[in-house]
Amino acid sequence: MSQIIDATTRQPDGVDTAGFVELGSREELRELLGEPHPIVIDKVHRHLDDTDRDILARSPFCLLATSDRQGNCDVSPRGDGPGFTHVLGPSTLAIPDRPGNRRADSFHNILDNPHAGLLYLIPGGTRVLRVNGRARLLTDAPFFDAMADGGPRPLLALVLDIDEIYLHCPASLRRSGLWKPSSWPES
Repeated sequence: MSQIIDATTRQPDGVDTAGFVELGSREELRELLGEPHPIVIDKVHRHLDDTDRDILARSPFCLLATSDRQGNCDVSPRGDGPGFTHVLGPSTLAIPDRPGNRRADSFHNILDNPHAGLLYLIPGGTRVLRVNGRARLLTDAPFFDAMADGGPRPLLALVLDIDEIYLHCPASLRRSGLWKPSSWPES
């Protein structure tokens, strides 16, 4: 059941939460949004199909979501030339680590909690591929040479054993105008 937040409640940053009405349960959420169409449920699968492989082959960019043991989240960008994600098998992917800021927040999280999610985009495209699974970090494997892609051989690779694959509806990309330069703010 929804809960009206006390008018005297304030967030730590001073935001007045008077009048905020919080959603209280999964049942209330379903009542509010309705049930998902069976087609949406049936789109979830565990093994890469031809559409998934095509997106992975064309995508130069993905977002990696992880969380630590306490549930503190991190999302970090990963990118390289199209096809930088290597398909090792029907339910296993590998992503080479490329030099960056060396914080390694995602990698620290994976060492604590292997659950991870990937979200792939293709510039100008409307398909968004979500891949969830269990990640591990490798310091070497026979496929590392192929991941060099004309540059240095990676020192690390993230391997994701897939639990779930899902092709998202393109509505959010259309609404956002992400690929429409006329909608971009001036820099």
